[in-house]
Amino acid sequence: MEEKVKENAANPLKRAGVIQDLAGFGKCALSIVLPVLSAGGVECCSIPTAVLSSHTGGLLGCVSRDLTEEIPGFVSQWEMLGLRFDALYSGYLSSPEQGKETGMAFSRLRSEGTWVMVDPVMGDKGTLYSKIRKETIEEMRRLCRSADLITPNFTEAAFLLNREYPGEQGVEEAKKWAVDLCKMGPRWSVLTGVREGEKVGAAIYDGKTGAFYASFAPREPGSFHGTGDLFASILLCARLQEKSLEESLDLAVNLTALSIRRTLERGLDPKFGVAFEDALPRLMKAVRKDVSSWEE
Repeated sequence: MEEKVKENAANPLKRAGVIQDLAGFGKCALSIVLPVLSAGGVECCSIPTAVLSSHTGGLLGCVSRDLTEEIPGFVSQWEMLGLRFDALYSGYLSSPEQGKETGMAFSRLRSEGTWVMVDPVMGDKGTLYSKIRKETIEEMRRLCRSADLITPNFTEAAFLLNREYPGEQGVEEAKKWAVDLCKMGPRWSVLTGVREGEKVGAAIYDGKTGAFYASFAPREPGSFHGTGDLFASILLCARLQEKSLEESLDLAVNLTALSIRRTLERGLDPKFGVAFEDALPRLMKAVRKDVSSWEE
């Protein structure tokens, strides 16, 4: 029998187990989560739900392989190794089977102190993504009930709560929706795509204390692929590095907005993903206390 991993370092890295897909081209899911968490000093252990030649957001000819059946094997080995996680984080899940396996992974890998975040990626602008079925929505609801924090946009919130899509909403409506999302089970709900005049941002509600906070940045024209994954990854990274949820929300909103601006300034096609690489130095400076003491 193999030995369990010995974790007796004096100053260990935080560790997150992430369940998402991996695209070879086009920035989304694990191709964003891995570098963002790593830059922020968080060890990212990934369970890929699928491997794709590119993301499927408007790119033709994608080759993919579903890895749903492999998820239990990942979890079993990690259990055998005795890995402990500071956080578990799931994103887009293409089938109800992936939802069930993700719930199983959470229950087996979660321990005291593990923070569970679910980004219920299902759609945008009132429309579900092509592979999302009714059964997948129900499995996503189950995951959200067991999470500590969830990060839907208004489209996803509408499907989670079985309501009509409300369109763009401001702070007051966002708070009402966030309260109802917390009634599903998570302590915290974060709603993205909240509007305030010419600004856009996100709002967070604490179902235990009733605290509510919103953060905004200038809104840029256009649609940008992968921004939800980037926002959620920065939020998780900052939270694991002991920033308050308000500080984490501010950082996630501002660095996502910076990445969008850099995409436009560089003249990049937003369909391929945002230039989040330009935001990583600021992320490191914001969340890593030890950066200034590093030796060359």
